[in-house]
Amino acid sequence: MINGAELKRAILSGANHIVRNKALVDGLNIFPVPDGDTGTNMSMTISAAARELEKSDGAPGIGAVAHTVASAMLRGARGNSGVILSLLFRGFSKGLEGLEQATGADLCKALGLGVDAAYKAVMKPTEGTILTVSRVAFEKGQAAAELDDDAVSVWSAICKGANEALETTPELLPVLKKAGVVDAGGKGLCLIFEGMLSVFQDGVILDSEQNASGTGTGTGAAGVQSAAEEFHRNVAAEFDQEITFTYCTEFIVGRDPEIETDPQTDLRPFLEGIGDCVVVVDDEEIIKVHVHTENPGNALQKALEYGQLLTVKIENMKEQHRVAAENNQAAPAPVAERPAVPEIAEPEEEIGFVAVAAGDGLRSLFMDLGCSQVVSGGQTMNPSTQDIMAAVLATPAKTVMVLPNNKNIVMAAEQTIPLVKDRKVVVLPTRTIPQGLSAMLAYDPEVSVERSTVIMMEAAGSVATGQVTFAARDSEFGGHRIKEGDILGLKNGKLDMIEKDPVHTVVKLTRSMISRTTSFVTLIYGKDITESQAQDAYNRIKSKISGDVEVTLVDGGQPVYYFIVSVE
Repeated sequence: MINGAELKRAILSGANHIVRNKALVDGLNIFPVPDGDTGTNMSMTISAAARELEKSDGAPGIGAVAHTVASAMLRGARGNSGVILSLLFRGFSKGLEGLEQATGADLCKALGLGVDAAYKAVMKPTEGTILTVSRVAFEKGQAAAELDDDAVSVWSAICKGANEALETTPELLPVLKKAGVVDAGGKGLCLIFEGMLSVFQDGVILDSEQNASGTGTGTGAAGVQSAAEEFHRNVAAEFDQEITFTYCTEFIVGRDPEIETDPQTDLRPFLEGIGDCVVVVDDEEIIKVHVHTENPGNALQKALEYGQLLTVKIENMKEQHRVAAENNQAAPAPVAERPAVPEIAEPEEEIGFVAVAAGDGLRSLFMDLGCSQVVSGGQTMNPSTQDIMAAVLATPAKTVMVLPNNKNIVMAAEQTIPLVKDRKVVVLPTRTIPQGLSAMLAYDPEVSVERSTVIMMEAAGSVATGQVTFAARDSEFGGHRIKEGDILGLKNGKLDMIEKDPVHTVVKLTRSMISRTTSFVTLIYGKDITESQAQDAYNRIKSKISGDVEVTLVDGGQPVYYFIVSVE
């Protein structure tokens, strides 16, 4: 039997194991552009759960531990791989609900619920991915449980099945076979399962010291927590307004299923009566609360009407401000500037917009087009569900439209829909920056939200996207031999050309994208392109296309991509 304490230690071990090997998983990305962040996304997702578990004391049952893990992972999910991982553990939580201990059959059944949820969440499930690895792992575990209900034996079978399935992924996805790699998400899942097995089988939590090819230092969740604490210290020191309420109070309540009272109509108004900066986010399992108040005890006492307190954090903001200000005086120059968490806004307007983009120029562009919030992120920098939800809550609108502008961020954005209760969230599945810009330009405030959604997605679908980036490593893709540092031209996400110079590439790529029906070309240059290079590209494109086509040059400041081209 596995108890709550053992599951807690297993999750910590699983998180450590993928943190240690995240560079290995990132390197399995089959496409040579620098977007191999599967290992990073999965490690950050499960590390969110590890941080929550490290805060808890005592010995809760396995169901309560699984619940904490699922809630934290859902809110910390990054990228498609992170969202799928969070869904696997959300099903795991439902399967273990109410249990103090679990048999091998219980663990396997719980995993099966997660597998089912993950398959349902993907519009077109593809075999040869993390989905296959999780499904086969469940099937092998199920077969083992019928012979021996011992938890260690069943989890060993699950790990064995996962690794066997991982080895078959190149046969199921020809693109993996050609690249000579296994699926990155599947590998990440195997690492997590193996880390958990180390605790179940030997009682050993694997460490998180990264391999030489990894990045960063520290001990996984603790390292991330240290960075977070440094961020909060800086924010506290820079906060010059009068602090009305002393205590920043945050807690998560595990909901009592017998309590049917809606926290949005009862708990939230109560908290607003004793403080400010109130955030109440709930689903069927938990209620997550943030409030600034003079009486944190009153807030906690009210919360107990809904169930048990799972985590509590109370901080004295006046003391934080005093200490942080003293520290800033001693060391006034910060090492790095971190974005502040946006303030919560009441939903007063009818409609608002949130976009995801990286680069000061692109941020300004989306703000000029009407976005209330722009979440920093994109290729290699996928924001979490929590990041997107914070931006949604900071948008003062009853309906908030979210534009992910990257295919790997769409799922994380969609996870905010059931989490946000006080306003409606609509995700427009834009997959590129040009699609997002075209959608915003097409917005018509005179029509309904439903009609706006249709119009904006039609506009997004009519734009062609070109991207110029670099090869992150040697590779062979689509019959082409690619060397690290080669300049790659992508047309609508597909590799179209391999060159040596970004300016030459963008000119060639843009010309190939233009047709007789083209009216507008927008050339967005990134932070690694000089103004002189950008002007050269603009002049060369103008000289080689019809004078009827309007060409616009924009300083996007985006990382990773030298140029992004929009053709309409």
